[in-house]
Amino acid sequence: MKHRYTRLKLKMLLFVVVSALAAAVASIVLMELVVDGIFQDPFAKCFVWGAQTFFGQTEPEALETYQHYIRNYKQEILTAGMLLLLLISLYVLFGRIARWMEQLRRSIRQVASHPERPLDLPKELLPLRDDLDALRRQVEGQAEAVKENEQRRQDLIAFLAHDLKTPLTSVVGYLTLLKDDPGLTHEQRAKFTGIALDKARRLEELLGEFFDISRMDLDSGPEEHSPIQLSMLLEQLADEFYPLFAEKELQCAVEIEHHLMVLGDPDKLARVFDNVLRNAVSYSIPGGQVYIQAQKADGQAQVTIRNEGLEIPEGELANIFRKFYRLDAARSSRTGGAGLGLAIAKEIVERHGGGIRAESNGRLTSFVITLPLYEEEP
Repeated sequence: MKHRYTRLKLKMLLFVVVSALAAAVASIVLMELVVDGIFQDPFAKCFVWGAQTFFGQTEPEALETYQHYIRNYKQEILTAGMLLLLLISLYVLFGRIARWMEQLRRSIRQVASHPERPLDLPKELLPLRDDLDALRRQVEGQAEAVKENEQRRQDLIAFLAHDLKTPLTSVVGYLTLLKDDPGLTHEQRAKFTGIALDKARRLEELLGEFFDISRMDLDSGPEEHSPIQLSMLLEQLADEFYPLFAEKELQCAVEIEHHLMVLGDPDKLARVFDNVLRNAVSYSIPGGQVYIQAQKADGQAQVTIRNEGLEIPEGELANIFRKFYRLDAARSSRTGGAGLGLAIAKEIVERHGGGIRAESNGRLTSFVITLPLYEEEP
């Protein structure tokens, strides 16, 4: 960093040195030509004429003045001339520096008000231009982030209103029916109460997803990480999902390498695999198979969760991790939550230094999650 302005410093130093040498040479040349050289007589005559004209001196007095103030103080006049020329050179240098500062001021204001415009600075200020370009890109990124956050807030409100309206309407409708119709049979009341309870639980699930993603958007501080036995975590989740697998007649095949250790937040990582497994169950064909594999790969823990279902088009694979994205364009409530589960999983994995991607090959869809391995100190 300290060498970035070497060219500018050398150029300024060279300008000062050249100015000083030029001032010295000019003073010596003038002294030798005017005072002691070929222009000595014309200069003396001009001096005498000026003394007589402007100061009213006689010719002898003017010659005496010339001898006393010019001939006897040649060295002092030479020095004064050099200093005068040097000051003029420095004035020119400072004028150029002032122009650079003005250009820099305009560029800073441009970065603040019009970051999209390219900067125009002289080559002497190339390091500053690079720094300002970096600042300009940062300002553009911050402006884009603010725009994205505002759009995300509007999307959150819009999807919240959309996804909560249907189950809330059902809850209110069935509860109103139970309250206003005393002639309902016991079986009807039990059925309507069960439907209202299911819709209320769906409301709770949707609100939980919204609160999770909102909290992650606001929480930018460092998380408390600890060593986690990833192998054991995955085995426990596979056992906990057995009722969901059985409900949809799914078979679960598990192939987990032992002693896979990662560093992270156990609750959040459990949420990642829970979300991905729920997605696999939701989009699996009845009677299909869910495959859970975990192994070491390239110094990382690689977890693959695969299910049998409809093929995901290649153009949609990157979109399924976007907030509120659902493969079913109608956003029906039959296949999961508000489209936040995979977005939450992606954000958690990336905060742990890992990555997540989706692959689809025919009827098989795979989610591959990588996390840095944790090596215990001996």
